[in-house]
Amino acid sequence: MSRIYDVVVVGGGPAGSAAALFCVRHGLEVCVIEKAQFPRDKICGDAISGKSMTMLKELELLDEVTTLPSARINAITFGNPDHNTVTIPLLGDKRRGIPPGLVIKRLLFDEFLFNKVRKSAASVYEGYQVNRLIFDGDRVIGVETRGTEHVNSISVLGKVIIGADGFNSIVARHTGLYEHDPEHWVVALRQYYKNVKGLNDTIELHYIDEVQPGYLWLFPAGDNVANIGIGMLHKSMKKRNVNLSEAMQKAINSPFFADRFAEAEPLEKPMGWNLPVASKHRKNYGHGFLLLGDAAGLIDPFTGEGIGNALFSAKIAAETVAEAVKQNDFTEEFLKRYDQKLWQALGDELQVSAKLQRIGRISPLLNFVIKKAARSNHVREIISGMMANQIPKTEFANPLFYLKLFFSN
Repeated sequence: MSRIYDVVVVGGGPAGSAAALFCVRHGLEVCVIEKAQFPRDKICGDAISGKSMTMLKELELLDEVTTLPSARINAITFGNPDHNTVTIPLLGDKRRGIPPGLVIKRLLFDEFLFNKVRKSAASVYEGYQVNRLIFDGDRVIGVETRGTEHVNSISVLGKVIIGADGFNSIVARHTGLYEHDPEHWVVALRQYYKNVKGLNDTIELHYIDEVQPGYLWLFPAGDNVANIGIGMLHKSMKKRNVNLSEAMQKAINSPFFADRFAEAEPLEKPMGWNLPVASKHRKNYGHGFLLLGDAAGLIDPFTGEGIGNALFSAKIAAETVAEAVKQNDFTEEFLKRYDQKLWQALGDELQVSAKLQRIGRISPLLNFVIKKAARSNHVREIISGMMANQIPKTEFANPLFYLKLFFSN
């Protein structure tokens, strides 16, 4: 217990691995603790968005990531309850060599990132479960962890503790910040299939009646494999007593999708997980600690995509920790700047996604919006610009923006 790291990162997924790598770039001494042994699967849609690409570019990892087995994505298709669809091009950055998007199995992507952490972090505890936090008064100063093959626990101390340990975060739980709010929580299933028809360079989100508010997704995953999933707001799922597995089977057997799955074969049973979505601004910092990614509830409310915001939160967290170490100030008041910077950058777009999620709860309105986008090239261009962050975020908070968007010719 004599060694005190600059930062202890709990969790080795994309948020935790990126946080460790960004911290190392700031010259910080980093310890990473991960309960699993890599490679390990992570239930997810597997989509790597443009925002993720930008963060990987900053970490100088993008060129290597693009060599991983993947499906290249150039567009996204939205479908409404009436099964009207509109396809929106995804804009990469050709000048900087950033493709629009990829679908990479998390089994591969997460291990790739964690391998980089193994080579650069000061210490890595893989296969170690954090049991509790260590406090000095009200400040978090470390964690107590135990490996699967060890009887005795190990105490690891840090100037800042980063909780990047997912939706069920033990750091959030032991600091009193964990909250399962069904109004801001999505439950989802994923199932890999082969031989699904109609897959190309497009990811698909279908806002179908079976899971309103929610959607069925069809993502190409390369090598004739598809990542198929379904997600629904937890509050609505409980209220309507929906069984997600049954709802997914009903959807893919429906007349609109049945032909595409006529020769499809499931490669696994449906597997479920939870998504705390950012339709709510949760507290993500405290005396001596920060929360990142899913642990901070940063998943996009409309698309369910979480990796991009997880990587972005890692970047901001690393900047904040570097400032805290330089100032030798690990108080809640100082670390609050992480939350301020994070939501200053992401708040407007998350507000837009929350509004779109609410639109998705009203089938007639969702039908109208997607039909409008299907008919209007102007609307498609605006939506594409929104997704590529090419429209000033200040416009998103203005109700007139949406009136002009959906009621223009």
